[in-house]
Order: sequence, then C-alpha cells, then structure tokens
Amino acid sequence: MAENGEEKLLAVARHIAKTLGHNESMADDILQIFSTFDGRFSREKLSEDQPSEEDGSSSGVAVLDRALNSLDSQISRFIAADQPIWSDPADSAAFLDAIDELVNITREWSHLSSEKPIGLCLSRAEDMTQQAMFRIEEEFRSLMDQGTESFPVNHRFDSEEEDEEDEDEEYRNEDDSQIPVAQPLTDYDLIIDALSSATINDLHEITKRMLAAGFGKACSHVYSGSRREFLEESMSRLGLQKLSIEDVHKMQWQELEDEIDRWIKAANVALRILFPSERRLCDRVFFGFSSAADLSFMEVCRGSTIQLLNFADAIAIGSRSPERLFKVLDVFETMRDLMGEFESVFSDQFCLVLRNEAVTIWKRLGEAVRGIFMELENLIRRDPAKAAVPGGGLHPITRYVMNYLRAACRSRQTLEQVFEESNGVPSKDSTLLTVQMSWIMELLESNLEVKSKVYKDPALSYVFLMNNGRYIVQKVRDGELGVLLGEDWIRKHNAKVKQYHMSYQRSSWSKMIGLLKVDNAAAGMNGLGKVMKEKLKEFNMQFEEVCKAHSTWVVFDEQLREELRISLAKLLLPAYGNFIGRFQNLGDIGKNADRYIKFGVEDIEARVNELFKGTTTARK
Repeated sequence: MAENGEEKLLAVARHIAKTLGHNESMADDILQIFSTFDGRFSREKLSEDQPSEEDGSSSGVAVLDRALNSLDSQISRFIAADQPIWSDPADSAAFLDAIDELVNITREWSHLSSEKPIGLCLSRAEDMTQQAMFRIEEEFRSLMDQGTESFPVNHRFDSEEEDEEDEDEEYRNEDDSQIPVAQPLTDYDLIIDALSSATINDLHEITKRMLAAGFGKACSHVYSGSRREFLEESMSRLGLQKLSIEDVHKMQWQELEDEIDRWIKAANVALRILFPSERRLCDRVFFGFSSAADLSFMEVCRGSTIQLLNFADAIAIGSRSPERLFKVLDVFETMRDLMGEFESVFSDQFCLVLRNEAVTIWKRLGEAVRGIFMELENLIRRDPAKAAVPGGGLHPITRYVMNYLRAACRSRQTLEQVFEESNGVPSKDSTLLTVQMSWIMELLESNLEVKSKVYKDPALSYVFLMNNGRYIVQKVRDGELGVLLGEDWIRKHNAKVKQYHMSYQRSSWSKMIGLLKVDNAAAGMNGLGKVMKEKLKEFNMQFEEVCKAHSTWVVFDEQLREELRISLAKLLLPAYGNFIGRFQNLGDIGKNADRYIKFGVEDIEARVNELFKGTTTARK
C-alpha cells in the first residue's frame, strides 16, 4: 500500500509540472524544485517514470487499478468477517477509511468514465462499493438492534399494576430479541434516549458513508424498519389494538368506551414522548442530512400515527347516538390539545400529509359532536305522547334531557369551540351554543305540552307541566346551563311555573270556592239557610273527591309542594271559616249545624297537607 501511495504521489507531481509548465523548460524547472523538497521527487524517478503523451492514459489506468486492488483486498477481508466489524473500534475505523477512499477514488475518476479502460475500473469500483454497502447495512442493522436490546424492558407506559409480577416474569423469560419499550412517566415533558450516545455516533458515521455512496434510501429503510418495530411494540404495550374502522364500528359501546380511554393515553404518550424522542434520535443519526432525516422520521412514525388517526376517524364517522357525546368530546379534546404536538413534531414536508390529516379528523370530530346534538333533537321530537306519567310526575324525557345537557355543559368551553367552528351565525347577544341549547329547551317544552294533553283532567295536566317546568328551571339554574341561557331565561320560566300553579288552582278549586260565596240578596233571608245547606253539601262532596284524587298526584319538589299547600290553605281556610261561621249563626239551622258540617277548619287544613304525596308508582 505504501508503494502504491508513492506511485500516486509521483503521478500527481508530474501532473502539476505538466499543467503549470508552458513549455518543456518550465516543466523541467518545476520538477527540479520538487526534487529539492523530498527525496521521492528525485529527478531520476520523475524523469524515468514520467509517461509520454501516448502512454499517459494507460499509466493512469494502472494507477487506478492498483488502488482498487489494494482497497478490494481490505474491503473483502471485512466483508468476509464472521464477527461484527463494530465489535472492534480499530476494525470499524479501518473499514470506514477504506470506504471513504473507495468513494473518493470513484468521484475523482468519474469525469474520465467515458474512456473505456477507466470506465471498466469504475464499474468494478461500483461493484466493490455495493458489496461494502451490503455489509455496512448489516452492521447498521446490528447496531440498531443492539441499542434497543440494552434498553430497559420491564416497565410499562401505563400505571396499571394488575398482573405486574406475572408480566415481569414473562419479560425475564423472553429471549434477547424482545423489542423493549421505554419506561413510563406521568410527566409528558421528557425525551427518551432509546440508544446510547456511542451507538448513535457509530450509526451517524455509517449513515454518512451510505449517503455519500448513494445508498441513502437503503440506510433510511433499515433505520425506519427497526425504529418502527420499536414504536409499534410500544403502542401495543399501551394497550392500543390495531383496529380497522369497521372493527371499531362493530364494537359494543362499553367495550369501545374502554378502548377510547386506552387511545387517549396512547395518543398523549405517542405525541408528547415517543414521537419527539424519535425525532431527536433521527436528527442525531442523520445529522447534516436533513432531507434523509425527515424521510426516515416519517417512515418510522407513519404507521403508528395512522393507527391513532384511523381510530379517531372511526369515532368521528360512527354512530351519532346521544349517549356517545361525552366520549366523542374526550377524543375531540385530545386531538385539540395535541394539535401543537402534531404541528411541531410533523413540521417537515414529508409529514405534511399526516399533519393535514390530523387537522381534518379533528374538524370531523367537531362535526360529529354537532351531529349528536341534532340526533338529540330528533330523539325529543320522536318521543311518543302515549302513556301518561302517573300522578302528573316527572317525565323520563325531561330527566334524561336535562341531566344530559347539564353533563354536556361541563365541557362548555369545548362545546363553544365546536359550535363556533360551524357555519352558523350567532345572534347579537348569544353564542351559537346558547342558540343550540335554547332550541333544545324549546323542543323539550313543546314536547311536554303535547304530553300534557294526554291527561283527561286539566288540573292534572297543569300539575304535570308544573313538575316538569320546575325540574327544568332547577337544572338550568344550578349549573353551567344557567350561565349559557341567562337570568332572563330563568325568570321567564319561573313565571311559567307560577302560571301553571295558578291554572291548577283555577281548574280544581275555583268552583269549590264559588260554593262558599253566598249572595244574601239573591237568596233572601228566608231561603238563605236552605241555600247554604245545599252549598255545604256540594262542597263536602267536591272537597272529598278532589282530596281523594289529588292526594294520589305527586309534586316531586318539596318546596313547590309546600308552596301549593300554603296557597290552597290561604284560598280555602278563610272562605270556609267564614262560610261555616255564618251557617252556624242561622237560627234553627245553625243550632243543628253540626249535622251538615262534615269538616272543621282544622280538618280542611289537614286534608290539604295530605295532597300531592302521590302513590308509590307516581313517586318513582
């Protein structure tokens, strides 16, 4: 090799002299100057070995051929080695030097490739380069695998401790080829170094040679294949299954709820820990080759990213059943909160498709949320008005809708965002979410109005409306729903409940109160006793019937029930007390008043206090 180096050096000296010397005399002077600096540049060697114009080409081919022979001997030894080259730092350094020299020679002589002898030598050099790349690719793969094998494998990303001992035992019994997964932490602000710094440096040196030799795609393929396997195993350890959109749609809802919880955990770990860690590793291995780094990173993360996005998309285009709202909101919020990570981690040109797809699916989830509210509207419209609720109590649709809306409004800010992104136009004083909630309330009230017509007794229909109206106001007033709908809405609906109250009293008790009024002039003094006796008899009968019926009716709200009783007592007791007082003072009839007075004032009050307790069925 030293002999070959000297020949190359002499050839270079001759080339310089020939290039700079404008005539034979100047060339000789230049050669003379060289000979004074180094004995190897003696005039004898330079003049004796200097080729003529005719044989210059053949001499160049000889130099190139000797250089290739030397490199072939070195590279072949490494290619044929049974042990990994990188197990010995000296061997790995020598192998890289040989590859560097081979690549440089190929580059230096490439401009003469049109000359047949040199072209043949360059073709041989390309074959040697390819063989060297095959071996260095194996070394690259081996380093990737060794790096991951040294990483801790006995930890899981999740915090569940179930079967932990069994799983640890299972890990210990597995062979060395097991793909490891990084140790979990609840703090997402961290980067995992999956490979040691020494391994990363070795990989970087190999990467430089493979890219310089034109084998960048092969290098990227090996790298991405190894890291992709690591990522996929990590996602599996997080509990995320590989599910198609059809698989997701076929799952039972309870099973799907659990899968969504696992997806949320996996998405956060992937976007905040795994993918940034892979980005950092990729940038270090492919340092100085940004395009190759971007392509390799995309290939590493694409499969896992698509797995995450496909699941979110399956949720977005799935059933719009109202009970799915809250889990769909969870997925929407997760995608929203991770948009910054999607933007930063997938910022290069190769990942643009993944980034855009994430935004599209996030918006599609918003459409799904709005679609679920439309389905809730349809559910209210379709709810039949067939069977009456016993005792005029709370209708199931009222309970369902109001509890549903209260729960939904715990995510008010998210819902505001979802509806603001629709194409609707908010009113001057209301957000689109307020408009949506007001519309649902209006549909519910209209539905209840229709249902109230099922009752044959108008008084009971008012009790029904009173119960449901009071429940609605309470649910609105005590939560975020009240913030949305506002105080004016609450005041108006409180007034509605009071109107139902008054309508109930008029329909049930007005006629009875009328019986307690006596027109002295119309009855005349002689007929007054008879009239009052008849009125008292009618009152007793009606009061008995009303109390019997209304005691089976239900007013679920204790305060409302007390308000009704107080109101009825104020209406009945003074009028009834005055009536029986006058009746008792009517001469002979008054002396026998006890024969006609069935209820004392205290009895009336006691019976009123027994109203609206309801039957067992009505109270449910």
